[in-house]
Amino acid sequence: MRRTVFTQEHEAFRETIRAFIAKEVVPHHDEWIRAGMVPRDLYRKLGKVGVYGIEVPQEYGGAGVTGYKYAAVIAEEVARAGVSLGSTGAHTGLALPYLLKFGTDEQKRRWLPGFLSGDIMTAIAMTEPGTGSDLAGITAGAVLSEDGTHYVLNGAKTFISGGVQADLMLVVCRTPPATPEDRRAGLSILCVDTTNEGYAVGRKLEKIGMRTSDTAELSFTDVRVPVENRTGEEGAAFSYLTLNLVHERLACAVQNQAAAVAAIDFAIAYAKERQVFGRPLSEFQNTKFVLAECAAEAEAGQTMVDRALELHDTGELTSADAARLKLFCTETACRIIDKCLQVHGGYGYMLDYPIARLYADIRVSRIWAGSSEVMKTIIAKSLGV
Repeated sequence: MRRTVFTQEHEAFRETIRAFIAKEVVPHHDEWIRAGMVPRDLYRKLGKVGVYGIEVPQEYGGAGVTGYKYAAVIAEEVARAGVSLGSTGAHTGLALPYLLKFGTDEQKRRWLPGFLSGDIMTAIAMTEPGTGSDLAGITAGAVLSEDGTHYVLNGAKTFISGGVQADLMLVVCRTPPATPEDRRAGLSILCVDTTNEGYAVGRKLEKIGMRTSDTAELSFTDVRVPVENRTGEEGAAFSYLTLNLVHERLACAVQNQAAAVAAIDFAIAYAKERQVFGRPLSEFQNTKFVLAECAAEAEAGQTMVDRALELHDTGELTSADAARLKLFCTETACRIIDKCLQVHGGYGYMLDYPIARLYADIRVSRIWAGSSEVMKTIIAKSLGV
């Protein structure tokens, strides 16, 4: 079906991103996979082409564009090329919304110029060794000094995307502790300079996929954080975190949909080239039927994604909408990519082929930003059951 969600400006931006990926990413991507992260210089190059300034207001040096459509273009081109951009998603999709919505003017003027250029990479630390989806279970804590000038932060975090290379870490912690009546109370966001004494990056975690995105364990031992580095009101962070979940789940759905479309393209190209019993694999009825099934499912996902992009632009995408979208697109993408890997046969299991990397990369999408089980709970609640 013909898509109408993008304008000529979006398509011009697509050509810029496609050319950038071909020149600056594709030739080096295998090396970055082996290293387990991208070089810092890539982030600065992305900054120069404007990737990090799309949603930043013009008064702080950005383009001031609202909505997620330009980010969707990037996601589609990244998937099309079978590559990734390190921890760019954590920088723009996870950390930035909190700085824009809840940061003070002084904080924005202090950090956003470096954010835009890629000189200051950001990430957010929520998950702890004993807490996943249950954010109310966070135990990392920060105590305000007697003179009220700084917090003293202690605790640990894990599964932190961008945690190795981040310069500014948004740490969700308790200030003050929760009450028996409300486990969600007392959470705050402290923006921590990662060069501060007591801030430590532990293991760089080895994942089965998303290999160019550095993921780390973090620990905080009596880290002094100036009060002017608290973003938002003290104790109000739980409500802040829930506000950004719609954005995060839309982003996840867009990325999964783009991956599903790319997987079909990879499978079609392979099937046309691969000879089996003297004939192209694409000529066999089973291959045709599998690809037809995948294409039909992908079209349904694309329709949902494009509608969600429009609703997000107008502020009408609800939490239940985002849950339906994420559930459908992540589950469908995993199913499509599995079928497309099967079309590749044994070669689909080889990391030389992008379908194998997609297979490993996409699995986590059914866990992060709220697991599929959590999405079902949200949807069921919206149905009144």
